[in-house]
Amino acid sequence: MQSITLSSDLNNLDRFNAFVLDCAKRYGLSPKKIEKLMLAIEEALVNIFNYAYPDSEGYVELSCIEEEKGNLVIEIKDTGIPFNPLLMDTPDLNSDIEKRKVGGLGIYLIKTLVDELDYRREGRTNILKIIMHKEDKYYDGDISK
Repeated sequence: MQSITLSSDLNNLDRFNAFVLDCAKRYGLSPKKIEKLMLAIEEALVNIFNYAYPDSEGYVELSCIEEEKGNLVIEIKDTGIPFNPLLMDTPDLNSDIEKRKVGGLGIYLIKTLVDELDYRREGRTNILKIIMHKEDKYYDGDISK
């Protein structure tokens, strides 16, 4: 496991992105999976930078974990306000844009880009777990598997 901890500041986005890119390349994710992962990570981090610490400065810890079962896990930890993105409703993508509720599109985007998403709160810490499978799991027509 490798990790990086920096202040929750938009100026640190490039350093976080470089860390994740290095992990994903070393792990052997495909270019398409890396692109999806990078977009999801950036969206999650920008949300933390903008909303987790409304009245104070804070930090973000990002960890890169290679699981034995073929997954790359990126854990994002912050001690900002509690926020479980899994509880967000799916935004209405069909109504007129003027009538849509503001917010929620970024979380929806993250959910659609990654293979698995998990959240837990431990004490005062938000932990967002973004999981990418090394191999895409798809149905190949063989029902015996």
